[in-house]
Amino acid sequence: MPLGSNTKFYETPNHPYQGERIDDEARTLETYGLKNKEELWRAQSELRSYRQEARDLLGDAQGDAEVAAEAGAEFLARLKRYSILDENESLDDVLSLDLTDVLERRLQTLVYRSGLANTPNQARQFINHGHITLDGARVTTPSMKIEAGASDNLEYEERSPLADDLHPERAGGDQE
Repeated sequence: MPLGSNTKFYETPNHPYQGERIDDEARTLETYGLKNKEELWRAQSELRSYRQEARDLLGDAQGDAEVAAEAGAEFLARLKRYSILDENESLDDVLSLDLTDVLERRLQTLVYRSGLANTPNQARQFINHGHITLDGARVTTPSMKIEAGASDNLEYEERSPLADDLHPERAGGDQE
């Protein structure tokens, strides 16, 4: 795709001024520390594409879940690898996923949930400033999806000032 193309990787809402939807979006942005609604809409579009793929697989198999699961084995394996689906869940469960299942696998959320940051916004800042490593490699993309086992390998970058246990911005540092 050439640089400067006008292709978006998300869809905007059909009705831009719905108070209830706007309030829900604001709560989600605050909960997950998202920078703007574009990040939220990208996650919603990703979820929509998962559901669409599951519907297509089920439709191609004419509702036979076993045939659809065989055809979509790679798709299901990918969702399970990212822990969006549990190991015992099937193609039908993809249709019942919600937005939090996708947002919980973002690097930013995992840094916050692992206790490396006090807030989701602080987690975003630590990632952007290069203070976080994943498997020993510095990561600077808060929206990156993390595979299930990899979240255990999140830590402060060794040359970062945050690697010092006494750093005041470190998670848990302001507790008595």
